[in-house]
Amino acid sequence: MIKKITGENWKQMQFSGYKNLRKKYAVSNHGRAASYTESVVKDGTLLNGSVTSGYRTLNLHVEDGNGTIYIHREVAKLFCTKKSPKQKFVIHINHKKTDNSSKNLKWATMEEVSSHQQKSPLKIAYKKRQANRTEGLKLTASQVKTIKDLIKNPKRKQTYKQLAAKYKVSEMTLYRIKSGENWGRIK
Repeated sequence: MIKKITGENWKQMQFSGYKNLRKKYAVSNHGRAASYTESVVKDGTLLNGSVTSGYRTLNLHVEDGNGTIYIHREVAKLFCTKKSPKQKFVIHINHKKTDNSSKNLKWATMEEVSSHQQKSPLKIAYKKRQANRTEGLKLTASQVKTIKDLIKNPKRKQTYKQLAAKYKVSEMTLYRIKSGENWGRIK
């Protein structure tokens, strides 16, 4: 028996092979998952599942599939509306992968997912740590400034390959410096 939460609604999950399983599975709009035989409230058992890449999952043995069911995707399928067929991904609005309540989930396009990830507190903290890093770097800030000046100079005589050899970095590093992907804070 599952203790009811005010405002919680349960819906049965329907995935490939679900009819062949002994038990039925459901998720709630609060992001909880349960297995049951007759009714979620009467004979249901809450499931913790496992964690895969930070996301809560259920590993079910179904035919013709790997059996890994992402709870946030199931909640979104059953409780969140898609505004466009291009929205194939589910994002966590508050960036917490374990908060699977329907209020925290939203269907998104690949572009929206990329934009949302850049606003993640973990991503922002990582960028800040990287910007302030002083150990383990192949180049100094002054070397990067010199490289940027050389790359911008239209009368430059050295090729990227020669510059890379001179500073003991790869050509790709130079292209990343040029685009601002690496060392973007140095002008």
